[in-house]
Amino acid sequence: MSATEILLALVIAVGVVGVIVPVLPGTVLVLGAVLVWALDIGTATAWAVFAVSATFLVVGAVVKYLVPGRQLKASGVPNRTLLAGALLGFVGFFVIPVVGLFVGFVLGIYVAERARVGGAAAWPSTKHALRAVGVSILIELVAAALAAATWVVGVVVT
Repeated sequence: MSATEILLALVIAVGVVGVIVPVLPGTVLVLGAVLVWALDIGTATAWAVFAVSATFLVVGAVVKYLVPGRQLKASGVPNRTLLAGALLGFVGFFVIPVVGLFVGFVLGIYVAERARVGGAAAWPSTKHALRAVGVSILIELVAAALAAATWVVGVVVT
């Protein structure tokens, strides 16, 4: 394993972590690292690995919006609730170090749902929204892990 491949492995690892920690552009880092590797190696195998990895990431990106979106629509949670969560999460990121993003996101969803459906139904509605976001993260994580595993196989083969 070359020094370049070790560096790219670290970038891919940071990308996979970036899927869970929304501050980092996870799938972009994974795709970029595999692209740099394919450019460096330049063989047909390397480009095939890049194509398979890119396919996993693109399919994951599409599915991560379709499946949770369907869940949210079925539970009646509007997109503006998620927008409120994202905005308060952004503010929370700067107000409360480390956990502010998550606290602000949950609080934003709860406040928006409380205003929309009232106190009694706000928490169940919030749980539906959080479950959908969790499914979205899980889908993206699986896609990034599959792309990373494809890259590992490519490194071993080349």
